[in-house]
Amino acid sequence: MRVLLKLDLDADVDTAWDAIRDPRAMAAAAAPLLTIASASPGGFPDRWRDGDHPVSVRAFGVFPLGTQVIGVRIPTRADGVRMLRDVGPTTGGLLAVVRRWEHTLAVSPLPGGRTRYRDRLRFDAGPLTPLLWPVLWAVWQWRGAGLQRLVRERAGRAAG
Repeated sequence: MRVLLKLDLDADVDTAWDAIRDPRAMAAAAAPLLTIASASPGGFPDRWRDGDHPVSVRAFGVFPLGTQVIGVRIPTRADGVRMLRDVGPTTGGLLAVVRRWEHTLAVSPLPGGRTRYRDRLRFDAGPLTPLLWPVLWAVWQWRGAGLQRLVRERAGRAAG
């Protein structure tokens, strides 16, 4: 099953890419709906880099949803599109019902210094997939709105 989101952001592609690669920014975009905390001894890296990053996820900061590995892959593309892929598995708790998780975020420049943001999730939770889809769709809308706000704030700071 797929969840898709496409937004035009009021910021240049460098600002949007910086926000996507910032683990704390992406966690803030999902808050307070989801609280995503690093489970690595040193915490989140300053920027996502290729590698595996274990996290724990809570709903509203209180209800444990489980654990997963954010398996970051940053492919090189020749067409100017910048991508970050998460192919890490869910590892425990309620999240473990998800058997396949492929999450791709991409940004590309638009005219006028704006950015096209695309966010695609492919997942499989067996017979629970149709029940999980509306929940994940809602989370994606929430996080997309949070990312728009965050990128607008970052662009304002850079301009001001």
